[in-house]
Amino acid sequence: MKSSICRPLLLAAALFTAAAGAQLKLPRSMQPSPSAAQAPAPAAPAAAAAAQATPGAVAPDPNAEKESAAKLAAGGWLILLDRGDWGRAWETASSMFRSSVPLPAWIDGVPKAREPFGNVVERNPVEAVYKTALAGRPPGEYVTVIFETQFANKKVEEVVTTVLEPDGRWRATGYSTR
Repeated sequence: MKSSICRPLLLAAALFTAAAGAQLKLPRSMQPSPSAAQAPAPAAPAAAAAAQATPGAVAPDPNAEKESAAKLAAGGWLILLDRGDWGRAWETASSMFRSSVPLPAWIDGVPKAREPFGNVVERNPVEAVYKTALAGRPPGEYVTVIFETQFANKKVEEVVTTVLEPDGRWRATGYSTR
């Protein structure tokens, strides 16, 4: 996240500094000879200062990138549930999920839990929280994502907990509604 915010600011500062430097000219008596003019100019001090952190700026969240990736994974997994593709949702869930929720129990239970809600009308992620420990789970990297979801018959919060698996992918390891 830091690089996505800071790069444009640094680039803008460097361009501003370069443009300002191009507008300022030394008197003729102080201008360098033509051979010296071809040498590369030293880096502008203002550009170097702009490259450093701004005092009072809030440090970016080091887990924001993980939370963002997990949010995308959770949203994609919910689409499988929206389609009623229970088997595929189970297959694409984390190994931890698949070992704790047998496929027949999942296929029997999840439609009964979601059917009364009706079809999805709108869904918005409202919170994503990164943790390295969850009760009843082994240590790891987890992100719990809360979605406010308006179904045809009811508005609920859907809670999808994801885990970073050894292959580097975020996968659902828990689902509930409230």
